[in-house]
Amino acid sequence: MTSLKTLFFIVVTTLVFGSGALAANSEQQEEAKRKGIELYNQFKAISALPYLKIAAEGSDHESQYYLGEALRKNKKYMTPEAQRAYEASASQGDLYAMIRLSQRGGDLCVQMNNCPSEQKSPMDWRKSALEAATKQAEMGDSEAMYLLYRLTGDEKWFERSAEGGYALSQYYLGAEYREGKGFFLTPAKRADVVERWMRASAEGGNPQGMLAYAAIQGRKQDWQTFRYWNEKAALTGYVSAVYGYGSYLAGQSPEYGFKEDLVTAYACISWVLEMDGGGGMKEFAQEELPQIAARMSAQQIEQSEKLLTEWKASRPPLSFFPDKL
Repeated sequence: MTSLKTLFFIVVTTLVFGSGALAANSEQQEEAKRKGIELYNQFKAISALPYLKIAAEGSDHESQYYLGEALRKNKKYMTPEAQRAYEASASQGDLYAMIRLSQRGGDLCVQMNNCPSEQKSPMDWRKSALEAATKQAEMGDSEAMYLLYRLTGDEKWFERSAEGGYALSQYYLGAEYREGKGFFLTPAKRADVVERWMRASAEGGNPQGMLAYAAIQGRKQDWQTFRYWNEKAALTGYVSAVYGYGSYLAGQSPEYGFKEDLVTAYACISWVLEMDGGGGMKEFAQEELPQIAARMSAQQIEQSEKLLTEWKASRPPLSFFPDKL
């Protein structure tokens, strides 16, 4: 009887404390995923790797996909480790990973003749991606519709994705019409369609769409709407928007009607200084920040530094919002 009680105690203790350890591990991996994707979206793929590896160990398919992306981009070609990460993600149904594996025929590893061994051929992965994307699209998933367009080039899916509310498709579609896609009787008709899609994208939360829609309103000299969407885009953490908003508040282009606010401007430009992984924005910030500081008191600069600390704790992280695919 004593041995049975002891065994029961051991089992219960293991379940209780073991589940606690699993929960802690899960939290650690979730935090690692968040940080890893944040760094990746700031063009800091090398710095993102340790975090994405921790997150991917928890079999999170999105972390595995981003790990594959970071590994592949760092080496400029498909490595065995990147291949394994993509395959682990794709085997869980991740559409992005399936599509990436289907594109290996154009990878640099083919030219180098050192492509890693694969579970399935690119053609087989393409077939799996088409089946999965079609199934999700038929259920109304507008993101899957966009991925079908990327897989097939069928404009029907591009239009349906935008009509279905996928903000990235709406932005891309607006941009294509802006660059000459389609036929319109007059330039005004084209401009109306571009504006409709950019507004939809902006209202759907896409920061690129926000800036594009703001630019349209600027050309109409609707400065109130221009200012609104520039600030809105900056609040998403979109690097270009944060930099632009800070510059406007520092007094650049006064005709746009931004009220000068050097404290907020300095905080914006200071934040952009952290973008040292690529994108070229850090260099712009390094050039502009001393010019703003020269017009500020030590107390104002201290206020800016405090404001930036508050932002980092409460706002989305800075991001270039690169296309996931």
